[in-house]
Amino acid sequence: MANSYFPLSLQQRAAGLLCGLVLLTACGLTLAETPAAPDAATPLTKGEIKARRDFQLLDFNKDGKLSRTEVALFPRLAAAFDTADTDKDGFVSFEEVEVFAVQYRAERAAKAAAEQVDKK
Repeated sequence: MANSYFPLSLQQRAAGLLCGLVLLTACGLTLAETPAAPDAATPLTKGEIKARRDFQLLDFNKDGKLSRTEVALFPRLAAAFDTADTDKDGFVSFEEVEVFAVQYRAERAAKAAAEQVDKK
């Protein structure tokens, strides 16, 4: 339920976080471009920090992965769940989100290239 401090409902806030996470990962602003365990010499970008924070906020039970239940409110993510869950363990980890984002970005680029060819 919305209140004066948070005018959006929990579902609306979570949907916004999810959209931000997907957009950041689709734009390549996640950890895919940095070492798996960054140290102080390799600071995270603002996009990487936001992607991690958004993932953690969507991870309602704080187990480090997203379950079908946690993404059930988001039809687009729920529809892509099986594709993103590459190890088929019934959960989507942050690493799987990164891999999914790379695939999504490649598919989007291919579609855009095909549309450009069709226009010529």
